[in-house]
Order: sequence, then structure tokens, then C-alpha cells
Amino acid sequence: MPDIIRIARPDDFHLHLRDGAMLKAVLPETARHFARAIIMPNLVPPVVTAADAAAYRERIMAALPDGADFTPLMTLYLTEETDAEDVVSAHKRGEITAVKLYPAGATTNSASGVKDFTKVQGVLEAMAEAGIPLCMHGEVTDPKIDIFDREAAFIDRVLEPIRRRTPGLRVVMEHITTANACAYLAESQGDLAATVTVHHLMINRNHMLVGGIRPHYYCLPVAKREVHRESLVELVTSANPHVFLGTDSAPHPTHAKESACGCAGIFTAPNAMACLAEVFDEAGKLDALEDFTSFNGAAFYGLTPNTVKITLAKGDPQDVPAPVAVEGGEDVTVFDPGRPIHWRVVD
Repeated sequence: MPDIIRIARPDDFHLHLRDGAMLKAVLPETARHFARAIIMPNLVPPVVTAADAAAYRERIMAALPDGADFTPLMTLYLTEETDAEDVVSAHKRGEITAVKLYPAGATTNSASGVKDFTKVQGVLEAMAEAGIPLCMHGEVTDPKIDIFDREAAFIDRVLEPIRRRTPGLRVVMEHITTANACAYLAESQGDLAATVTVHHLMINRNHMLVGGIRPHYYCLPVAKREVHRESLVELVTSANPHVFLGTDSAPHPTHAKESACGCAGIFTAPNAMACLAEVFDEAGKLDALEDFTSFNGAAFYGLTPNTVKITLAKGDPQDVPAPVAVEGGEDVTVFDPGRPIHWRVVD
């Protein structure tokens, strides 16, 4: 395989930037390599209206480093009170790109999410008619369902019924983690896509639990067995045009991760592309990296592919990036893949 590759500048179709000092600290790490990103709306309070999205976008643009070329693609947080007209009109004006569905209680800042899916059916029907993508955090919250089985249960209990009730709804299964989701995507047609994260391509649940609890590998959906990780690698290195990168890079202060009740989320923005090149190189599929990071997502969302190129080079193993400092004295620990990473972005 080559030691240098040039690909179209990538996009990140699932990104958490938070707000305030954290936003200012982590945004440059994404803007350095990525041209665009789907911005998650689970702030406190969440981004639920077009006005909320516009205000959040202004804060993001104000936090960009001078000279940075980066476009945030805004989303709305779906609640049982969401106004379908506000969603459709915001999309028509180009103020939002998609809507995010969180089952209530499924992940970080999801308390305002959906409990009764029948209450959002009208919004989903309006979105289907307008061609607005629905990004779904795919886990059930039933306490009787084991945490390692919640994605598979979501497909059967929630996703498939919603798609049957709402023909034409364009759905993105976010940050899939299981062979079940890979198979479901492969069997589906046109209106369904999926994102896969960097960390789910590199770790399994042993990384989090064997030899001690390692909180910086804790995320939601939680990492699964090795067989599921292998299925994800097979999927992203295939020719399936409906799978693309969504890093789910999710910064938390280091002290909040290393606590008695640590936060779910892994911060991968600084070394995402280097790690991905390692995964695709190891699989002998470096030629598939550009489709996954730069073309497939843009096509699904109807965006023009980026024409600017980035260069990645292979060499000696790279150190894990240092923690990112946040104003006020906090820092954010960067993802450690637990193995040598020989690739880096050089241009």
C-alpha cells in the first residue's frame, strides 16, 4: 500500500462541539481537517427551534480560528412538542440540514428526547414529504434490555416500525455498533444510511473492561464484542455508498470522565483521520477511505463534494495528541487507540 495518499477533504457527519469555553477549545481540532460537520443539538437547553439553531451557528462561527474554512451543518433536537412547520421552513431556508431523534434517557443530554414515538409521527411525515433526513440515536431505553443489546432491539422495536409508517423518510442510523445494524443496512434500500465512528472501528468492550475500568473508552452506544467491530470494518471498507463517517467526537472534561459516574463520550477529533487511515491500511483498503470520509455522506445529504485535498503520510508511530486545554483550567483527554498509529495528516 502507498505511504502517501491524497483524498478530498473529509466531512464529519456526527459531531459534538458543546458550547462556551468547551466549544472554543475543541472546534479548531475539527476545523483543522474537516470541511463540514453535522452538529449535534443536545446542548442544555437543547437546540429545538430554528431560532435556537441560528443562534448556535453564530456562536460556532464566532469561535472559529481566523482563516479556518469550516461549515457547520445545523440540526434540530426532536421533542414531542416539535413544530413541523418550523422544521420544514428552517430546512427550506437552509438553516438546518437534519433533525436528531434521541430516545429520552438514551445518552448525554437526552432527557428532553422522545418517549412516545406516536407523538412525533406528524413531524416525521412532514419531514418525509420535504426530504429532511432524520438522524437517529438507535438504542432503546427499556431497563429490561441489556445495554449490549439495545441497538439490536431498537431496530426491531422502533426503527423498522417508523420506516414502515413513514414511507420516503430518509433515515441515518447514527454511530452503529453491531453486526445486526450492518446487516439491516445492507438489506435496505435508498432512504437508509448509517454513520460509523472512529472509536467503534478500533476498540471493543474488552478495551473498556479488561484489566480495570478505562473510562476514556466509555461511550454510548457502548463498544461491543470483537465480532461486531470486525463487521463494522468490513462494512466501511466495502463499496456500500450508504455508510459514511460520523466521528461522534464528544468532549468532556477529563475529571468528568474519571469520576465515580463517568460521562459517555470519546474525543477523537484531533487524531480521527490518522486512526482511520490506520484501520483502512490494515484492512488493505486505503482506496476506500475517500468514499467513506469524503464522498458517501456528501452524496446522501445532497452536498457538493469538497475539491480541496488533504495529504496523509505513513511513517514512524505517532504519539497520542496531548489533552486539549479549556479556558478555566480544565482539559479534554484525546482518544488513545491503544496501538501504534503510523499515519498523520501532513497537508
